[in-house]
Amino acid sequence: MNELLLDTGTYSLSYGDFFIRLLVSLGIGMVIGLERQYAAMKEGVQGYFGIRTFTFFSLLGNLSGIVCFLFSPWAFIAIFLGTISLTSAAYWQAALQGDRGLTTELSALLTFVLGSLVSYGLISISLVITVVVLVFLSSKFRLRTFVGKITTEELYAFIRFVILALLIFPFLPDTPFGPYQALYPQEIGWVILLTSGLGFLGYILTKTFGGHKGILLTGLLGGLVSSTAITWVFAKKSKDNPSMSSPYATAILGASSMIYLRVLFWTGLFQGALFRDLLLPALVLFVVSTIVTFFTYTKGKNQLPSSEEVPLQKPLDLRSAFLFGVLYSVILLLVTYANKNLGHQGTLVSSTLAGFTDIDALSISIAKLSVNTLSIPLATLAILLACLSNTVIKWALGSYWGSPKLRSHLLKGFGMSTAACLLILLYFLLTPGEV
Repeated sequence: MNELLLDTGTYSLSYGDFFIRLLVSLGIGMVIGLERQYAAMKEGVQGYFGIRTFTFFSLLGNLSGIVCFLFSPWAFIAIFLGTISLTSAAYWQAALQGDRGLTTELSALLTFVLGSLVSYGLISISLVITVVVLVFLSSKFRLRTFVGKITTEELYAFIRFVILALLIFPFLPDTPFGPYQALYPQEIGWVILLTSGLGFLGYILTKTFGGHKGILLTGLLGGLVSSTAITWVFAKKSKDNPSMSSPYATAILGASSMIYLRVLFWTGLFQGALFRDLLLPALVLFVVSTIVTFFTYTKGKNQLPSSEEVPLQKPLDLRSAFLFGVLYSVILLLVTYANKNLGHQGTLVSSTLAGFTDIDALSISIAKLSVNTLSIPLATLAILLACLSNTVIKWALGSYWGSPKLRSHLLKGFGMSTAACLLILLYFLLTPGEV
């Protein structure tokens, strides 16, 4: 099977590769054709493309790729143009009968291209694209239902977010400015984009899954990126909608529990010894935070109004996101000041301040420093202090910007997390030889 079937110097193909690629091309054409024929039968449409036709399109693409190497790229282009002409004629006939959709015809051309990619040996890429195509083809009715529910405000919010993400953020300079050259426009822009994006995600999930589940899911997913941003977003929302304070508190506490997993991930990635030293305290804090989150979730579940009564607020709150970006910049300046003026002796102070903004960056920095510069006990203490300060700053943000009801929930939740963190820190400070 390893014997060469073709060898032109620039392209070689063994018998085994030929049969594998042939089978993959057959499979791609058949599954896409099966979906298209099933959809046509379900809609009562007499289409020109079915399983056999799509299979031939895929095989034609596969063989055309071989022809390209055997003869000339122009031969491939000619076959592809002929395929486009044939597809166009089929579309013209279907349009005359009242079916003006282009999905099936475009799928046929894409199947030809996928068969060509397989002939080049790009089997993995072809299969991934095939899966994506099948997902979109089979989601027609769901997508129609989803689009039909989009309001004008949601559409404009999405457009504004896309403009911010694709037309403004990528072009922000990545050069430092300000005191100590500590501020980077692109980094601040990322914080604003993240904060507004998490708020938008929360809106979508709340609308899709209902008040309690959607908000909790937003908190858990957002906590993998920035629990501080989650706290800011939902604290502001709770003031506008106090009746939702319980699920907002659940999301904030759930997001906060994720920081301990992130700390373990980054330290395990960069410094195994520090990871082992942090494993037990981080897991204890994670368990405590998870229990607190679960307790808040179950207690507030029965107090939540039905999903139909949950008032959805603005999909995109750019004003709050920009305000958070300003706050982030101020804290970043304080951290830089501590690092510049206190040096290595100020490691604990600067770590505490850094916890106000970003646990990930601090965990990576401390993990790298602990390889040569910092002792493992000192590095462990620095990260635990950052976790404590991160908890305290979120507690303060949620209490100040949130509703009184949210403040009550956070008092119990963050109070227990803070107490657990303080006890662990006290153990490290009182244990001889730890620091």
